[in-house]
Amino acid sequence: SRPSTPRTGAGVVGAECLPCPQGCPGRQQLLAAVRQMQQLLKGQETRFAEGLRLMKSRLSTLHATLAKAAPEPTPVSCPAPQAPAGGRMFGTKYLVEHEVHFACEPGFELQGSSTRICQADGSWSGKEPRCTELSTCSSSPCQNGGTCVEGPGQHRCLCPPPWSGATCQHRTQTEPPAWSATADPAFSRKPRCAQVEHAQQCRCEPGFHMSGTATASLCQDVDECELYQAEGAPRLCAHACVNLPGSYRCACPSGYSLLGDGKSCEDIDECALSRDNCTRGTTCINTGGGFQCVSPECPQPGGNITYVKTSPFQCERNPCPMDSRSCHQAPKTISFHYLPLPSNLLTPTPLFRMATAAAPGRPGPDSLRFGIVGGNNRGHFVMQRSDRQTGELILVQSLKGPQTIQVDVDMSEYLDRTFQAKHLSKITLFVSAYEF
Repeated sequence: SRPSTPRTGAGVVGAECLPCPQGCPGRQQLLAAVRQMQQLLKGQETRFAEGLRLMKSRLSTLHATLAKAAPEPTPVSCPAPQAPAGGRMFGTKYLVEHEVHFACEPGFELQGSSTRICQADGSWSGKEPRCTELSTCSSSPCQNGGTCVEGPGQHRCLCPPPWSGATCQHRTQTEPPAWSATADPAFSRKPRCAQVEHAQQCRCEPGFHMSGTATASLCQDVDECELYQAEGAPRLCAHACVNLPGSYRCACPSGYSLLGDGKSCEDIDECALSRDNCTRGTTCINTGGGFQCVSPECPQPGGNITYVKTSPFQCERNPCPMDSRSCHQAPKTISFHYLPLPSNLLTPTPLFRMATAAAPGRPGPDSLRFGIVGGNNRGHFVMQRSDRQTGELILVQSLKGPQTIQVDVDMSEYLDRTFQAKHLSKITLFVSAYEF
């Protein structure tokens, strides 16, 4: 017969659990500890919820108190603008970032800002607009280089030789001048005479001088323009002087307007006033007395060197193959710049600056080299360093206009004497025919 296996304590036969005759006191203690832990956590949870509720209540009370003590600040606004005389204003809200727009009535021209924005400091951006009456010369009626002169309700053209006529449309040989001072009766008039102590005394109005005999005197106009042409005499006008009966008037060439001092000329910005005829895809550049429509293009692809246009006036080189030395030596960026200049500008004068800026997280160059690398009049310029990271293009010989000049300057960056990158700036100078 097979012997039986004695059972002692919590013995195990196979995988079957056998009950403990003594009730397993270790298990009862463990269950009691778990119940105690559950009750402890429940109490903690209750106290936490009560504290959270109390905190929310106190925050609500504090918020209500502060809201009553400090009311919401009123939004910042700008003072109500006024429509200019001879114009209109569009827009009725004057809070921060709101816009108002201005336009002039027919026959008037807007000076200043056509759009103004209310700024955070309570002031309007731009310049206060005003509407000025359009002159009869604004349509440039004078041909062949003639100068338009405003008159009362009309204009007159001052024609350069050999042109003449109302609009300088005829050569002098085919038609005599339509107007001259000697033929105009307004340039000579009778004096004002009065009987003083049995004698007659006569005088002329300001701007006229007495001529003739005592019995047949005449007041003749003083030609101020001719009088002040003498060498060393003060210059009456920046451009042209027009003699008028008893006075004179200064005139400016086409594309310029007369300033408030009555003698200086200021260029008219056709681009800002939308008087240009530049087509879509081109950019208007204001020049002295006119404007130019430009559309710079990136260089054509060559070998491994290609460029992409990143803005209307900048091209950037596409990434180079690792083994292409010629690509790495080519300009990394090419920028285009357009500068209007008056004729015979005093020298030396700085025209253009180039500077470097390190990219975030990268060390900047420790050495820069600047140079003039191209153009059609390079002898008039020098390129020199103005500080550690800036170079300047300096005009050292005056330029007489009208003419257009191209000059190319570059900046090479080095780090530990190793070439890093090159940047090219192509500068176009529009030199005016006038010194203003």
